[in-house]
Amino acid sequence: MTIKVGDRIPDATLTLATEEGPRPITTKELFGGRKVALFAVPGAFTPTCSAKHLPGFVEKAEDIKTKGVDAIACLSVNDAFVMKAWGDHQGVGDKIMMVADGNGDFTRAAGLEMDGARFGMGQRSQRYSMIVDDGVVKELNVEAPGEFKVSSADYLMAQL
Repeated sequence: MTIKVGDRIPDATLTLATEEGPRPITTKELFGGRKVALFAVPGAFTPTCSAKHLPGFVEKAEDIKTKGVDAIACLSVNDAFVMKAWGDHQGVGDKIMMVADGNGDFTRAAGLEMDGARFGMGQRSQRYSMIVDDGVVKELNVEAPGEFKVSSADYLMAQL
C-alpha cells in the first residue's frame, strides 16, 4: 500500500553520502523534529533526474528553506558512493542531502517502488516529492510514469 498524506514515514535505515564516506541514518533521525522536503528519483545520472529534477532543487534550495523547510533530501535506490558522485557532479554542496536507499527498503515500505527492469535498472523508486513534518507526510506528489510535473521544486514550493 502506498504511503499517503497523514501517514508516518516508515522506519528504515538509509545511508547518507558524506565527505567522510557513507553514514547510516534512520528515518527517525532524518525526519524527526523537523520539516524535510524529500524528492526521489528513479536513478542517479539518469536523463530527467540529472537535467531537471536535481538541478531544480539545487537552484531553488534557498527559496525552499526560507519557506520553513529545515532540510532538503534527494533519495534514490542507488548506493551512497553513486549518490555522492552524482551530488558532486551536480554541484549540490551542502544544499541537499544525497540519501541512498541502496536496497530499496524505505522505497518498498512506503509503497513507492517501480519496476525498471525493462530499462536494465531493476527495482527502483518512483519519481515523487513530499513534505514531511516531524515524520508525518504533509504533501505527496507522485508522478505518472514517464512524467515530470508534480515532483518538481517549483510545484513543491507552491505547497509550502
